[in-house]
Amino acid sequence: MSDEVLFSVNQNGAATIVLNRPKALNSLSYEMVRLIGEKLREWKTDHSVSVVVMKGAGPKGLCAGGDIKALYEARSSTSALQDAERFFEKEYEVDMAVYQFPKPVIACLDGIVMGGGVGLTYGASHRIVTERTKWAMPEMNIGFFPDVGAACFLNKAPGHLGRYLGLTASVIHAADVLYMNGADIYMESGALERLIQKVEHTDWNLVNVEERLDQMIGECKAEPPQESKLAPYQKAIDHHFRYDTLEEILQSLESEGSDFSVNAKKLLLSKSPFSLKITLKQLIDGKHKTLEECFATDLVLAKNFLKHNDFFEGVRSVLIDRDQSPNYKYQHVSDVTDEAVNQFFQPSESAQF
Repeated sequence: MSDEVLFSVNQNGAATIVLNRPKALNSLSYEMVRLIGEKLREWKTDHSVSVVVMKGAGPKGLCAGGDIKALYEARSSTSALQDAERFFEKEYEVDMAVYQFPKPVIACLDGIVMGGGVGLTYGASHRIVTERTKWAMPEMNIGFFPDVGAACFLNKAPGHLGRYLGLTASVIHAADVLYMNGADIYMESGALERLIQKVEHTDWNLVNVEERLDQMIGECKAEPPQESKLAPYQKAIDHHFRYDTLEEILQSLESEGSDFSVNAKKLLLSKSPFSLKITLKQLIDGKHKTLEECFATDLVLAKNFLKHNDFFEGVRSVLIDRDQSPNYKYQHVSDVTDEAVNQFFQPSESAQF
């Protein structure tokens, strides 16, 4: 079995999943998600498992997302493309399995939690952030789109905050993760370590699992030391991001000279215009879709992006050559037609976008 992800079940009924690629910020490989899926299926009906803890190895965080460098190889051969498609199929399947898991899952959102790391843990029953949490859906930075069910969960944030976070790829901290409904509980990282130790040393066979877990969390949880930084901008976010086209959002931001609007416009214009338009439609459509439907759309979009030059150019500029100077096919928002956007939401086995 791969040592990229570690599993254990102790005699007390506590199971643990440890993402174990600390040098790669615990980024997810196909083998990792496959093994996690297998264990979740096994533990679902295993009476010796009462509660599951999900955490990352090393000091940096839980998970920085999918292994994008591996996906970059999809452009090199048909087999590499098939491997990349298979990764997304399995990743989304496993994310969905976490939502549907019938037992408590404690997700330790300590340190970096981004992209695929968010997707893997969003469906957990107990999502805990700490003073070290750095949370983001950063896919826009590489010419991709916020996947892993984001069209569902970003729409659960207050107002149009989800659109803002998805389109700008902003990194947020504990208070804001709680504010946008991305987590349930805050505690200091030291308290989280103590909680996990208590979970591992409690005999879950002798107690009411839900009641005891709630009691233990109540003893460890706290209020974030800093208030939400996004909450004061909620009114501005709702005003500017209420529009259903990128052109209108940018025009609205341009019409106001506040620091927020200037910075938001700058963030948007630093992204792939094609990704921006795909993502806005994805988020608008997602408001009226089930979680399952959002994942199905994500799979169509992910497979189409694997055939789209702007995705590979974004990855090249950020992760491969690191020159931060992507030469996107679409240079401006106005270059991306509605027809091109709508076509991208159709399954396509042969088209080259």
